[in-house]
Amino acid sequence: MAQRIDIKDLNVYYGSFLAVADVSMAIEPRSVTAFIGPSGCGKSTLLRTLNRMHEVVPGGRVEGTVAMDGVDLYGPDVDAVAVRRQIGMVFQRPNPFPTMSIAENVLAGVRLNNRRISKQDAADLVERSLQGANLWNEVKDRLNRPGSSLSGGQQQRLCIARAIAVKPQILLMDEPASALDPISTLAIEDLIAELRSDYTIVIVTHNMQQAARVSDRTAFFNIAGTGKPGRLIEMDDTRTIFSTPSVQATEDYISGRFG
Repeated sequence: MAQRIDIKDLNVYYGSFLAVADVSMAIEPRSVTAFIGPSGCGKSTLLRTLNRMHEVVPGGRVEGTVAMDGVDLYGPDVDAVAVRRQIGMVFQRPNPFPTMSIAENVLAGVRLNNRRISKQDAADLVERSLQGANLWNEVKDRLNRPGSSLSGGQQQRLCIARAIAVKPQILLMDEPASALDPISTLAIEDLIAELRSDYTIVIVTHNMQQAARVSDRTAFFNIAGTGKPGRLIEMDDTRTIFSTPSVQATEDYISGRFG
């Protein structure tokens, strides 16, 4: 299920503004890759290019290559909607659909993709997805309650259940725990550790301890100043990045001397 992503010579634009420049990296399957760096360095922008969400922003475009198992996701014959079906995304703030029940939230992506599903298959998918998000035991007796009735941490896990219900190959997470309390954050981190065996996961985080805990590889991005593009400074195994980075700016950021 999990797939590899290869990024080569990627430039990301908003209109004429170059937001991220000259990024080349490989994201390994069945692993967690963390993007770290100061605010405004393009981490979330780059993340959104991986499933073509960047194009939703007026003027958003890319130059270069983003390939999943050798297929250029920006190729002329590639459907952006199909890309987003294969590469799910979880946002910074939990965003369950407020008028839908917990079960309906899980099934929303499946039904949006016009997949016909029997009542029994739908019930099985809801249970399987909620179990995959470590939420089933907490909500199994109230599946018809609104998704918005859950706590913040439960809502975020519901959004993860909704994402995995469509059986993606890659999961993108944009600061998925930044709006949560420490206990809910730990639950999300534990879930990420479990999901890595089935998915390729890319996470943006400002929490250095979180990056060190959950990721296998870490990419550090930086920006030279206001109006300048973000750039990939270095990428390596997380243990190496946090113990013996090869670039001084990386060490300065991780140690809290800037950013």
